[in-house]
Amino acid sequence: MTQNDPTPDNLPQDEPELFEHHRIAVDKGQAMLRLDKYLQMRLEGISRTKIQAAAKAGCVMVNDHPSKSNYKVKPCDIISILLPEPPHETELIPEPVPFNIVFEDDDVLVVDKQAGLVVHPGYGNFTGTLLNGLLYYFQDKVGYGGVPILPYLVHRIDKDTSGLLLVAKSEDAQAVLAKQFFNHTIERKYYALVWGNFDDDSGTVVGNLERSPQNRRVMHVTDDPERGKHAVTHWRVVERFGYVTLVECILETGRTHQIRAHMQHIGHPLFNDAAYGGDRILKGTTFSRYKQFVENCFRLLPRQALHAAVLGFEHPVTGKHFHFESPMPDDMAAALAKWRAYAANSAEH
Repeated sequence: MTQNDPTPDNLPQDEPELFEHHRIAVDKGQAMLRLDKYLQMRLEGISRTKIQAAAKAGCVMVNDHPSKSNYKVKPCDIISILLPEPPHETELIPEPVPFNIVFEDDDVLVVDKQAGLVVHPGYGNFTGTLLNGLLYYFQDKVGYGGVPILPYLVHRIDKDTSGLLLVAKSEDAQAVLAKQFFNHTIERKYYALVWGNFDDDSGTVVGNLERSPQNRRVMHVTDDPERGKHAVTHWRVVERFGYVTLVECILETGRTHQIRAHMQHIGHPLFNDAAYGGDRILKGTTFSRYKQFVENCFRLLPRQALHAAVLGFEHPVTGKHFHFESPMPDDMAAALAKWRAYAANSAEH
């Protein structure tokens, strides 16, 4: 029996975590066989080197214990394997897509992604993605032992979310970083401008997320504890503007559209987030001057107001802790400046 949960290509492709998690019960009549060979037979389209990299990173468990590739599989063993980045269903073509590199060494690359750039080819976006650009950037480069360098995604951020993204440059590095994401030890902090004011200065949203039955391209919180994926978002007020608030969000888990869905769930959709209802006036007066002001802010910030500002991780080879911060992008900074001035002017009157 194999259980897996890959992200379908015809659904939101902005999955923060890229994992296939398989659980396999070995048949009673199974002859003893190397673990990597057995898994290669059982998992279609997965290379033996990817399985070996996963085992090396501690991502292959047999009977709840980390196991090496040369372990001999026995009847009735229970095997659990975490594999980053499911196989691609479309051929990836190198393209000269511009992106901003903030750090690079032999093993990892950190990108500060601009809003509007899709991370990975998928439904409706088969070219012009960050991954196409990374393939173009790496196409003449070689790594350890003269092996060509390829980009290996560990997580994603939404097309219209800006900020920091971590990319591995080998399957070994990807497997180690994937385990950090799976264990929720990666440091991630986002800034979000949301509708409404808060009674408290901080709080936590806990709610399982699943795809909405009304619109499969968005997520919603389900009341059924047996459904969806466990998700936890910690938030803290950074600045209050009356009708909107700038909050800091720290992810304890990383689910599709987690911040966007959780903020909507507690009555504070992200400013100008069309998918979650934030692209209309939700708080404030009905005066035409205020309406014009909000529409001007929408034009300045033509996307959801979400920025991945902080990324921290343990280096997959050296173990050294890395911490990166991304400044507020121009469009979001401009909208914040307008709201700051509006709030100050309102306070004076």
